[in-house]
Amino acid sequence: MGYFEKTYHPPGTPPGTLVAYGDAISDGLSVRLIDYTSSEYSHKILERADECSNYVTKDSVTWIHLQGQIQADMILDIGNQFGLHPLAMEDILNTGQRSKIEEYEEQLFIIMSAPGNINNTTLEQISLFLGKNYIISICTGDSDPFEPLRSRLQKKVGRIRQKKADYLLYCILDLVIDMGFPLLESYGEVIEAIEDELLSSKTKQITLKKIHHIRRELLLLRRNLWPQRDIINSLLRDENELINEGTLLYLRDCYDHTIQIMELIETYRDMTTNMTDIYLSSSSHRLNEVMRILTIIATIFIPLTFVVGLYGMNFNHPESPWAMPELRWYYGYPLIWVIMISIVIGMITYFKKKHWF
Repeated sequence: MGYFEKTYHPPGTPPGTLVAYGDAISDGLSVRLIDYTSSEYSHKILERADECSNYVTKDSVTWIHLQGQIQADMILDIGNQFGLHPLAMEDILNTGQRSKIEEYEEQLFIIMSAPGNINNTTLEQISLFLGKNYIISICTGDSDPFEPLRSRLQKKVGRIRQKKADYLLYCILDLVIDMGFPLLESYGEVIEAIEDELLSSKTKQITLKKIHHIRRELLLLRRNLWPQRDIINSLLRDENELINEGTLLYLRDCYDHTIQIMELIETYRDMTTNMTDIYLSSSSHRLNEVMRILTIIATIFIPLTFVVGLYGMNFNHPESPWAMPELRWYYGYPLIWVIMISIVIGMITYFKKKHWF
């Protein structure tokens, strides 16, 4: 499901009302459950939502991840077991929500935007619930972005198995935020290629369309990734018993990453703006060059036109000494050619001396 695809309720539907999609888990939805402690680890694929009930009160850390086409009945079943707020569950189904953080009783609800690749720039909504000993994550995209994190959990890499659910939340947030760096790196390469094309290509109109496309994509990224900085800042600033003080240090690193991403986006936006100015300047410069050449040509032909027009009057009266005696000269015609060629050579020499040509 893409970023702009939404499911709307009929007008007048009360807030928090979920629209049912079916009774069984569809083929496009996978539900994974990971439960771990410092010494134990289990990973299973769930067939029914009620299989989560045994993990609600466990002391271990439980991570339930839903990937794909989310169904209302599945969200309702999981929500009833973990006490998820109806408004939050409604935001899960109505994708395309702005990144935000909401604090409910004994629970944090976070919406993040995960950027895709540059060939198909989409922003998938990732919804997160943080409880005392569990995390529920919902992603509407086709590809699962959390496989590297599950691998770290299984192989017991780092300190993640030694920490509580809030540290797992940090790892998820860090992964989602860092997904912006490869995308922006790709944008940087594309922008450099467009810049080279702009300075050398003859098809600059096509290049201008590419610039406008990149600017629109960067604007979309900025609008959806900017609130993520506020989310991390809220976790750092607001005291919450679900976030341990030791985890705040790692969240500060997330905050730094959001700042870096926004700085890159702003830098690339400025580069595209500058490229547009370069395009307009080069177009104006080309027009000035054309007009300069045409003006030189027209200026050269002005005295030639005068000479030709003068002798084109054809005053040849035999009794008048003023009636163009040159018309009766034996070498009159070659002499006019010599004069006109001399005028052309003289004007070109003068223009070159003045650096006009």
